[in-house]
Amino acid sequence: MAVSKSLSPAVIFTAISCCCAFFTPSHASPDDFRQCLTASGIPCPLVYEQSSPSFTSLLLSSIRNQRFAANTTVRPRWIIAPTNASYVQAAVVCGRRHGVRIRVRSGGHDYEGLSYSSRRPETFAVLDLSNLRAIHVDRQNSTAWVDSGATLGELYYAVAQASSNQLAFPAGLCPTIGVGGHLSGGGFGTLLRKHGLAADNVVDAVLVDALGRVLDRDAMGEDVFWAIRGGGGESFGVVLSWQVRLVPVPPTVTAFRIPVTVDEGAVDAVTRWQEVAPAFPDDLFVRVLLQNQTATFEALFLGTCDALLPVMRCRFRELGMRMNRTDCQETTWIQSVPYFGMGAGATVEDILNRTAATKAYTKMTSDYVRQAIRRETWESIFSGWLARPEAGIMILDPYGAAIAGVPEAATPFPHRAGVLYNIQYVNLWFVAGGGEAQMKWVRDLYAFMEPYVSSSPREAYFNYRDLDLGENVVVGNVSSYEAGKVWGEKYFRDNYRRLAAAKDAIDPDDYFRNEQSIPPLGTSK
Repeated sequence: MAVSKSLSPAVIFTAISCCCAFFTPSHASPDDFRQCLTASGIPCPLVYEQSSPSFTSLLLSSIRNQRFAANTTVRPRWIIAPTNASYVQAAVVCGRRHGVRIRVRSGGHDYEGLSYSSRRPETFAVLDLSNLRAIHVDRQNSTAWVDSGATLGELYYAVAQASSNQLAFPAGLCPTIGVGGHLSGGGFGTLLRKHGLAADNVVDAVLVDALGRVLDRDAMGEDVFWAIRGGGGESFGVVLSWQVRLVPVPPTVTAFRIPVTVDEGAVDAVTRWQEVAPAFPDDLFVRVLLQNQTATFEALFLGTCDALLPVMRCRFRELGMRMNRTDCQETTWIQSVPYFGMGAGATVEDILNRTAATKAYTKMTSDYVRQAIRRETWESIFSGWLARPEAGIMILDPYGAAIAGVPEAATPFPHRAGVLYNIQYVNLWFVAGGGEAQMKWVRDLYAFMEPYVSSSPREAYFNYRDLDLGENVVVGNVSSYEAGKVWGEKYFRDNYRRLAAAKDAIDPDDYFRNEQSIPPLGTSK
């Protein structure tokens, strides 16, 4: 058993001495699982059964999609809230011994609720990692250790405080996203064109595998370490902590948010944006939110407004000629986080609020665009799809620059050179039992877009998980590799097979699984 010497206190531990004994196959009923946890030393207050008064409140505490908060969802039988690595080990070992599968939740933003619910009747427990959220910043070496249960907001805040606003971490826009799920699926935000994915900047990790062993990068091996940086950590074990590379940011950054209506030229602006946004200098990130009859351009520039305005006016005249200094918000990088990820008036301290949650029911999916979509198609999208009363939002995030300079096989995330931008289709509703029209809008628009987006395979982003793309089929108590290809190659292209080989190496019995977990390669034989 190997453990990194630089771990945060939450994962420094004394290994369970009887770990191997617990793994002895047993025909005991799942009811013995609870007794096993107690015998392993997990304090009773950290284990919540369905009959516990706090079970439901803990289960709902970080669910961001209310579609999966209803009683009709297959719920866990237990929730375990570990405070150190030995408790995670015990949960895994006891689960293997007593036929209880483990699902791992770090933030609860997963779009299909796979970290805390199941579509199939099964006995499972949730490891809620919210108590494991220590962060240790090494300013001198521009690195940090961050536990999986921390949120992006907590990580950003700690890095800014420890570095006097000179360092940052390139990850997502929403502060309440859990680090564990975000990093293990790729992770991108306003710094992606300058510094790549969150997963591109992971340099070490600590994992509890299906045997209950705690492994650092050397011990898990390079194939597994490769797999958890974009291939979904929950397929391979429980990632407790990540060592990440921090990146420099200038003392002043500039943000703007400019809405353009159809009457003001939104169709032309979006058509042009497709060509210029991926080719901008890597210091400039400009995305677009399409809603109703308006395209809202949101941007972060790693520099001053005086430096930004000439670039916009020269390279993107459709928007740049409308801009002036009053559109610019000059600030520090950490102050830009609430600007993008939270509502108007939010402060830097607000990004530490872990309980900020929406009451919305949502349906989302994604696409990648490799060839610019023609103007007439955008005109049709605005006049048709976005004009409907049940319409949702299309979010367009530009790629290019740093993210494109990494080979497709360097991490499981393959959407690199040649990708112009990502599309996220989002719809929300606020009434329980509703949503049929909104979900149909997402699915029908997704079908309409097929001729205009990537193909063979039609690509999708793993962190925008969508079970409409396919689900695992279990054959002989192991997920089928061939069935998994239906959805797996959309997320991972040619990297899917290598992910399955890594799964075969560390979890050949498919203990860690859900409806879209990586199957072992051995099932392809």
